Amino acid sequence: MKILITGNMGYVGPPLVQHLRRKLPDAYLVGLDSAFFGHCVTGAEALPERGLDQQVFCDVRDVGAHHLRGFDAVVQLAAVSNDPMGNKFEAVTDEINHVSSVRIARLALKAGVQRVVFASSCSMYGAANEDARSEDDVLNPLTAYARSKVNTEKALAECPLAKNRVVTSLRFSTACGMSDRLRLDLVLNDFVACAVTTGAITVLSDGRPWRPLIDVKDMARAIEWSLTRSPEQGGQYLAVNVGCDEWNYQVRDLANAVSKAVAGTQVKINDKAPPDKRSYRVDFSLFRKLAPNHQPQVSLEQTIEELKAGLARANFKDADFRSSQFMRLKVLESHIAGKRIDNELRWKTR
Repeated sequence: MKILITGNMGYVGPPLVQHLRRKLPDAYLVGLDSAFFGHCVTGAEALPERGLDQQVFCDVRDVGAHHLRGFDAVVQLAAVSNDPMGNKFEAVTDEINHVSSVRIARLALKAGVQRVVFASSCSMYGAANEDARSEDDVLNPLTAYARSKVNTEKALAECPLAKNRVVTSLRFSTACGMSDRLRLDLVLNDFVACAVTTGAITVLSDGRPWRPLIDVKDMARAIEWSLTRSPEQGGQYLAVNVGCDEWNYQVRDLANAVSKAVAGTQVKINDKAPPDKRSYRVDFSLFRKLAPNHQPQVSLEQTIEELKAGLARANFKDADFRSSQFMRLKVLESHIAGKRIDNELRWKTR
């Protein structure tokens, strides 16, 4: 199987490549990335891309049919990947996350690619009541990032699919866990970094919002399933929530779990904060039914311990990490300030 992975030089790419190398050892793996975060390696002994057969440097907005010919599958990770970046670069977020993802999928299917996997997000559920959201529930995207995922899914669902073509939108829970390109602009990762550098976690909300989480290694496991599932497992087009019921947590529970794992950590919760509208629990029963052999296996405690160990291995001591390259928005702002990329998030001509 020949697999193209867009956005492979981000947070999820390194664990995905490692996983696919183990599970699909004969696969020919190609990465395609603009390399904004290529230098953001966290304590790795070697570049994560050494696990690939080929690395292509390209903006997904410039991908053409010639990039896609000969592949059996395309995994689309490339995205402006969180709410702060989406809010600052709203138009570009739509261009990269939505317009380019749909165009690449259509070009791939036309070129004979059998499988397209799109990294979607449970954030599209937005504000919800206490009931866990299923795939049939109304979507309520509150941010540019979430809207881009909704719009992409709608377009992918309308793609004409020849026999044996399979398109899967994986609605991932909030990512967490250790990676060779670690991000700390994610709730659990942020809490662990705060605990190991300052001994204190400050929860800016009242701690009651619900979040479903998933370790990056379990995200890779779900992508592997999408690359091998038959059309009988969910249909030719499938949008499915990815995670597990046990990983629906309130934010304050996450903070307390980190405090328990990192001795001496104090947790401060802002009880007077206005409610955070981004609160939702998610129902993962469909994923459990369709992919029984690819269910999440990593526990919350294991994820926290691996983050602690990874940060220690990287000799991480930066209490001001929210101004560092561990925050994706800060990396983009640094590139812009250094005149390496423009405000459209394109590399400037050399």
